[in-house]
Amino acid sequence: MVKISELDYWTSKLGLIPHPEGGYYKRTFESEEQVSDVELSVQYEGRRKLYTSIYFLLTSNDISHLHRLKSDELWYYHGGSSLTIHVIHENGEYEEIQLGMDLEKGEVPQALVPKNSIFGSSVKEEGTCSLVGCMVSPGFDFQDFELFTQAELLQTYPQHREIIMKMAYKEIPEF
Repeated sequence: MVKISELDYWTSKLGLIPHPEGGYYKRTFESEEQVSDVELSVQYEGRRKLYTSIYFLLTSNDISHLHRLKSDELWYYHGGSSLTIHVIHENGEYEEIQLGMDLEKGEVPQALVPKNSIFGSSVKEEGTCSLVGCMVSPGFDFQDFELFTQAELLQTYPQHREIIMKMAYKEIPEF
């Protein structure tokens, strides 16, 4: 189990830096190949790498705030505590995905968050960290990353008030 006291070790050894949504990350792989919006069913400004991949480390003292990407994101469990991915799908349905290795408790070692979903994540066990990998295709670009405030989300999804108040920024901080 990766304890919060080991956070400096993991961020130093993996070269992780703070992410605007919360937690820490480092881009590990990216495709040399690129695609254009003409080749894709989604409108992007300019070209995108075919895929990008990161390490993502989250502690139980932090959350990955609710955000949206224009691309699909695959999550892979690497170690530490289990992690919950909170997803509000395009159709407004809420889903919790338990990412981890305890298959008997319904956890899965990898999961897909579909493009245009609003999602964030939280670590299940107090005093611990969760290390995951995230692969985005077409590749991640901050132009395609959208953070939300509680007020913005409550206008569209009032039925998910409890999770929105827990997982969204009250005000989006300056980065």
